[in-house]
Amino acid sequence: MNEVTRILDAIGQGDPRAAAQLLPLVYDELRRLAAAQMAREKSGQTLDATALVHEAYLRLAGDRQFENRRHFFAAAAEAMRRILVENARRKHSLKRGGARRRLDLDLAQPVEVERSESLVALDEALDRLEARDLAKAELVKLRYFAGMTIEEAAETLAISVTTANRWWSYARAWLHEEIRKGMRAG
Repeated sequence: MNEVTRILDAIGQGDPRAAAQLLPLVYDELRRLAAAQMAREKSGQTLDATALVHEAYLRLAGDRQFENRRHFFAAAAEAMRRILVENARRKHSLKRGGARRRLDLDLAQPVEVERSESLVALDEALDRLEARDLAKAELVKLRYFAGMTIEEAAETLAISVTTANRWWSYARAWLHEEIRKGMRAG
């Protein structure tokens, strides 16, 4: 049993000192995953990797119990996903001027769909994939939202790298098609 799993077990048994021991052990890995995720975000974000880690940890630190390290990092990936999607939705809400578009002074540049809009579309498609195939959706969350490599995600999900690669190829194609269908309909 590794140290993180041991501490998670102690937290589950109500040891008040265990929670304080967990953050130093997982912080660097969570920070690395969050930094990888934030590197994909548009510059000028109000949320940075440190804030993302802290927000995700606060959401995880409640009275929730985790079976092991794998379960904890899968939950962290889901928490980061939710935070980023909530942030994207908040930016686009009409209440906060979400219908307004920023105009670039260089009109020669083609207009691109903002990352936050595509993040919301991905989130909606991922919800549909989750209803269809939970395991593949978990792989996408770990790869895309937690920034794990295919090897790290395979280890986290306790599957082979070959299976992870196969699932990743399928999930990417499926999500791409779902997002494309959604853009045509919307």
